[in-house]
Amino acid sequence: MNNTIDSITLHVSDVAAAEAFYTRAFGLGDRLLFRTADTDTSGFRGYTLSLVVSQPANVHALIDAAVAGGARIIKPVSKSLWGVGGTVQAPDGAIWKVATTAKKDTAPASRDVDEIILLIGAADVVASKTFYAERGIRVAKSFGRSYVQFETGAGSIGLGLYRHASLAKDAGVPADGSGSHRLTVNGVLGAAVDPDGFAWAPVEARV
Repeated sequence: MNNTIDSITLHVSDVAAAEAFYTRAFGLGDRLLFRTADTDTSGFRGYTLSLVVSQPANVHALIDAAVAGGARIIKPVSKSLWGVGGTVQAPDGAIWKVATTAKKDTAPASRDVDEIILLIGAADVVASKTFYAERGIRVAKSFGRSYVQFETGAGSIGLGLYRHASLAKDAGVPADGSGSHRLTVNGVLGAAVDPDGFAWAPVEARV
C-alpha cells in the first residue's frame, strides 16, 4: 500500500464541532484530522474534497447526513452523463463532492466511502504537476494544462490538479478567494509547500 497521502488536516474555528459533524456525516475516521485555524480566509479556498462511492443510494445517504448536520447544499444530487453526484459546503467551509459513476443501486444504501480525492485548483497546472512529479509522485493521467491525476496507490487519498477557475466552476462557487487554504496534507513529502501554497506535513505516529 502506497500512503502518498496519509490524511488531511482541516483548519477549523471549532475542533470539537468539526469532529462531531464529520463523524456523523461522513465517518472518515483518522483520514480526516483537525486543528484550530490561526489565519483568516475568504471565498474559494482553492480545493475540493471528493468522496467516491459505489452507487447512487450512497450519494444520497452521505449528502443527507451532511445536510442534517448543518452542511449547505451547493449542487443538489442529480444525474449526468458520467453518473450521480452532489456538492455541499460543510459548516467549517470545506467543499465536498459526493459522486458515483454507477447509474443504478445494487445494494441497500450505506455511507461507505470507496475513495477520498483531494483536487487542488492550480494557477499553473504544468508547474504544479512538475513540482509533484519531481518529488516522486507519479502521474497517472494528464490532460495538458487542464487536469492531472496522480498515482497515489490503493488505500491512500487520491490527488489531482485542476485549473483553479475550472475547479471553482465545477464546485459551483465563485473562483475569487484570499487567505489561508485552511488545509494541510499529511504524507510522503514531509514539510513542503507546493506552487499554489498548499502545505504538506510529515505523518504523525498513530497513538
